[in-house]
Amino acid sequence: MEEKKVVSIEDRIPKLKQERKKKTNRRLIFYVSLFFILISIVAYLQSPLSRVQHITVTGNEYVTNEAIIAFSELSEEDNFWGIKMSQRAAKVGEHPEIKEVQVTRELPNTIVIKVEELDKVAYVKKEDGYYPLLENGEILESVDVSSLSSDAPILNNFTNNTYIIEIAKELYALPHAVSSLISEISWQPSDANPYKVWLFMNDGYEVESTIRNFATYLKSYPSIVSQLAKDQTGVIRIGDGGAIFDPYEKANKEEDNETAG
Repeated sequence: MEEKKVVSIEDRIPKLKQERKKKTNRRLIFYVSLFFILISIVAYLQSPLSRVQHITVTGNEYVTNEAIIAFSELSEEDNFWGIKMSQRAAKVGEHPEIKEVQVTRELPNTIVIKVEELDKVAYVKKEDGYYPLLENGEILESVDVSSLSSDAPILNNFTNNTYIIEIAKELYALPHAVSSLISEISWQPSDANPYKVWLFMNDGYEVESTIRNFATYLKSYPSIVSQLAKDQTGVIRIGDGGAIFDPYEKANKEEDNETAG
């Protein structure tokens, strides 16, 4: 039989001591490394490197960067990692012209505020200029548009705020493909219909309609026009009774008769 080799305690002690020493050294290195990491984090958090260096605003057209940043209450004195994103987004969302807000971090030290403004649905014509009208019926009095673009219709003779709010909501509900065809909308109230409006279209037609259910009525406009002869122009009357087309000759005669009467 093979004899078992017996290792004496004296032989084992040096190996045990060596293993314990290695474990102790590893533990020491771990704690020292952890200590320096914590010291580095504390030093970083206390240094200017941990503060916000840049605040970027995107998505805004009418509301200024300065106004949005002011609502966010952000500054370059804020700690980059201590900012509560949802809280700052909620503050910007309190601005009456802002619909959606997202606040994010962008390394190394930039805060990005991405906003979505309320949609512009028209320009309100006043004595001193043209002012954008938002989807909620608010007129941006602080923005005087000196050079108009064709991205939204012009509202003429709208002097009552109630009707301005209603037409704004209707225009927002109207598909852009249809609202882009409208050049001007004039409010022409009558005793029979205080909601009456007269539209001048970009394709040469005129439309008589009403503010109530405006979006529902005007959705049918492209279909109505597609059924008319290309060289035929006139007034399209759209309302509860459907749509009626009056060529300009007939429309002019009716106006003359009304004047004579």
